[in-house]
Amino acid sequence: MQELPIVQVINEEETRVKKPNWLRVKLPIGESYKHVRGLVDQHKLHTICESGNCPNMGECWGAGTATFMILGNICTRSCGFCAVATGRPEAVDWDEPQRVAEAIHLMKVKHAVITSVDRDELKDGGSIIWHNTIKAVKSLNPDTTLETLIPDFKAEKEPIQRIIEAAPEVVSHNIETVERMTRRVRIQAKYWRSMDTLRQLKEGGMRTKSGIMLGLGETKEEVVQTLHDLYDNGVDVVTIGQYLQPTKKHLPVDRFVHPNEFAELREIGYQLGFDYVESGPLVRSSYHSEKHVFQGYGRKVWEQEKNLS
Repeated sequence: MQELPIVQVINEEETRVKKPNWLRVKLPIGESYKHVRGLVDQHKLHTICESGNCPNMGECWGAGTATFMILGNICTRSCGFCAVATGRPEAVDWDEPQRVAEAIHLMKVKHAVITSVDRDELKDGGSIIWHNTIKAVKSLNPDTTLETLIPDFKAEKEPIQRIIEAAPEVVSHNIETVERMTRRVRIQAKYWRSMDTLRQLKEGGMRTKSGIMLGLGETKEEVVQTLHDLYDNGVDVVTIGQYLQPTKKHLPVDRFVHPNEFAELREIGYQLGFDYVESGPLVRSSYHSEKHVFQGYGRKVWEQEKNLS
C-alpha cells in the first residue's frame, strides 16, 4: 500500500497535507442537533464534542446524543494532541452532578457518555464529583446505560475504587498512543500507569475500554504491541482512530492512515480476543459507544462477517 506524504515542519510552520476523502464529515444540521445544542447551553454544560473538536459532533448531536465533560473545561495536563485548554481550573461545582443528570433526563437518551478534564490539583483527582455524577445520573435515569471516560487518577486505588463502587456499565481510559511516544504525546502521563489503572478497573469487575490514535509517528508493530498490552491488562473494548491536529500549536499529523489499515487492525484486535473493536479513520472513543455496552455484540458481528465472506 502506497503511503500518503508525511507532514513535515519547516521554519516552525506546518506544511499541511490535504485531508483524504475518507476524512470528510458533514456539517452539523437538523432539529435534533439544535435541540441538543439548546440543552447544553441551557444547563451550562461542557461537552468534549466541542472542547475536543470532535469530527463526529454533527452525526452524534444529530442523533440526539452528546458526551458530557465534567469538572470544568480547563485541564491541568498539557497533552500534545488535545484541544482542551490547559491552565488553572475553576473551583469544583458541587451542583454539576445533578445538572448533568437532569440534562440527560431531558434528552431522553438511552445511553450517555461522561468524561472529564484531569484535575491533578485536587487531592481526590476529582473522583468524588465523578462518583456523585454517576450516582445522580443513575438515580434520575434508571434505564439509561452509562459509559465513563476517566483520567488515570495516577493509578491510585481510592479514586479508582470510587468509580467501581458507582458501577457504570462501561469504564474507559484511553492509552492514546504507543509506549515509545507516550512522553511526547501525553507529557504528564505514563504508559504503564494507564495500564495499571485499566487493570485495577477490570479486577474490580468493570467492563473496560481504551482507545489509541494513529498518525503520530508510531509503527504498525508498536500499535499491535499496544493492543497486546491492553488485552493483557483486561481491556474488553478498544477503539482505533486517526489523529487530527486541532491547531498549529499541537503535534503535527505524521500521516493519514488508509481505511484498509484500520480494517486490518480491527481483524488483529478480534483475533487477539477483544470483545469489541471499533477501528476507522473517524473513530473516537465515544463513537457508537451505545454498542460497546453489550457483552459479545461486537465479536458476534465480526464472526458473522467472516462466515459470509
